[in-house]
Amino acid sequence: MSTEMEESESAAHVLLLPFPAQGHITPMLSLAQLLCHAGIHVTFLSTEHNHRLLTQRRALSARFPTLHFESIPDALPPDQAPTIHSLHDISSSLRSVTKPLLRDLLITLAKKDDESYRSTTIRCPPLSCVIIDGIMCFAIDVAEEVGIPVLALRTVSACSFWCYSCIPDLIQQGQLPFQDQDMDHPIRDIPGMEALLRRRDLPSFCRMPIDHPSFKFFMEQIEAITRVSAIIFNTFDDLDPLILPQIATRFHKIYTLGPLHALLKSRVGDDLSSSVSSLRHEDRRCMAWLDSQQSGSVIFVSFGSLAKLSRVQLLEFWHGLINSGKPFLWVVRSDMLSSGQEERATPVELEDGTKERGYIAEWVPQEEVLAHKAVGGFWTHSGWNSTIEGIWAGVPMLCWPQLVDQQVNSRWVGEGWKIGLDMKDTCDRSTVEKMVRALMEEGDQREQIFKSVDNFAKLARHAVSEDGSSYKNLEKLIEDLNEKIVM
Repeated sequence: MSTEMEESESAAHVLLLPFPAQGHITPMLSLAQLLCHAGIHVTFLSTEHNHRLLTQRRALSARFPTLHFESIPDALPPDQAPTIHSLHDISSSLRSVTKPLLRDLLITLAKKDDESYRSTTIRCPPLSCVIIDGIMCFAIDVAEEVGIPVLALRTVSACSFWCYSCIPDLIQQGQLPFQDQDMDHPIRDIPGMEALLRRRDLPSFCRMPIDHPSFKFFMEQIEAITRVSAIIFNTFDDLDPLILPQIATRFHKIYTLGPLHALLKSRVGDDLSSSVSSLRHEDRRCMAWLDSQQSGSVIFVSFGSLAKLSRVQLLEFWHGLINSGKPFLWVVRSDMLSSGQEERATPVELEDGTKERGYIAEWVPQEEVLAHKAVGGFWTHSGWNSTIEGIWAGVPMLCWPQLVDQQVNSRWVGEGWKIGLDMKDTCDRSTVEKMVRALMEEGDQREQIFKSVDNFAKLARHAVSEDGSSYKNLEKLIEDLNEKIVM
């Protein structure tokens, strides 16, 4: 065997498999770059549709020679974006179409012969590990069949993940389902959250009948993920000191590496663009608009890549923003209106108010926006990427969650960490105006929120520093991957 082949045998090669949605690809690609920076070979496997949209592939591969991008079919319509209601369909398609192809790919990449190593497609050592997205659990079957260890990156918060893990217990206790019952009824039987949650704060699929396909999908993932060798979280130890020990009672190996986007910049450098993982074109003109605004005066509004609004909701939010009198930067995607909602003329008062003190964009460089001195508040859907980016930037949050983990995150933002306000399940203009003013205007409430989020921002910065918990946990993960002891 050649010297080159002997060296390849000792090197780690990891395949990363994200769920095909923006909020899942972003943290997975940050992890890929961190591993490659440490010399580990990474095959980043996307669906064909998203593979084409990742326009920075060549630039990333040039910067990280051990980063290899591959694609795999998913048999989905090219314009189908995942929602809570389509997860079952997407999962079925991935299982039927992608699963057998993934098996063939893993077998090829795991081969230790010289021919496979010299493949013209992927030139790297034999595959030693798979890191799946936490809701791509069908891949566990494939990896186990091929004999490759499996880790999971959970792109939700640790507190949401722990709620997921406890749902079978809540069903057994008769606390689920609870359709059309008192939504403020307390949920006291999730360890570490005994005095925090109400029914409305549980993951959104808990509002469905337990025989609903989406509910069944999540129950399958909750059961399957117990079979992975380790779990990676995009959080840091000081953010979840009550929850991580609870998770550790069921999973013996946990790596907390968050905030991943900040750890990447800490390890690799500040010149990394936050846009490398974006599947959408960003309107960078918003940065010049922010430059023209007073420090801390702007509320940034973004509901992520998947949220849908009715036209009534859109107008109520818009009126509330205008009536608050605060400058606003609002991400309004062209696909944000729910199916069947007609485009109509915008009321004159909204057009005039937006021209006076607003900026509406299709998509923006969110990390840069949150770091801008003009931004004093973040109205968010409470997706985990957005939440932890807001924490890192030290920006108080106003939460309006819709999907899955967002309900839990918003409750922790408002009552657990006390770094923002929770506005879930309401969308009238008067409430919006009141909440925006409470978040943005001087007063005891804003002062307390700002003090708390500033403290967590400092803890996040320490976590990704050289002597911080996330930095050290990454070192441990890299060591375990290189020594192939993640089983």
